[in-house]
Amino acid sequence: MSRIGKKPVPVPAGVTASVEGQTVKVKGPKGALQLVIHDDVLVKMDQGAVKVDPRNETKRARSMWGTSRTLVANLITGVTSGFERKLEITGVGYRAAVQGKNLQLALGYSHDVVYPIPEGIAIVAPKPTEVVITGIDRQKVGQVAAEIRGFRPPEPYKGKGIKYQGEYIFRKEGKKK
Repeated sequence: MSRIGKKPVPVPAGVTASVEGQTVKVKGPKGALQLVIHDDVLVKMDQGAVKVDPRNETKRARSMWGTSRTLVANLITGVTSGFERKLEITGVGYRAAVQGKNLQLALGYSHDVVYPIPEGIAIVAPKPTEVVITGIDRQKVGQVAAEIRGFRPPEPYKGKGIKYQGEYIFRKEGKKK
């Protein structure tokens, strides 16, 4: 079993972290984030690092211990370097373009799909077949990427659709005559 929770999360220079009860607040060069930690876990500042410990020996407390530590680590990574998710678009005539505060996707439907870019997220389309999503909140970046991918998930026969960069699409053979 993993024991990632035992490892304290170091707070790098240029980042301020504070713990008030179950709330962890982190402020850095890219912005500020906060997170309310589960009640089964005790969180405290300790020698320039955030330390997470289970309150008791229940299965739930042990489960939330490592999860909470990783969530705090994601806050600190987010305000220092941020998170990025790349999507690749495959298919004839499939393309993406950013227009103002919207992402416009041509995905083979009778109409273009217009996705409003949420607050705190930056989307760029360096190529018509590539979409890069960046932000400081890892959960939000992943959620936006999943929503965009959901408009046209990759299909197994020709591989057409929107996929994550590096995602492997299991291909199927077509009908046999």
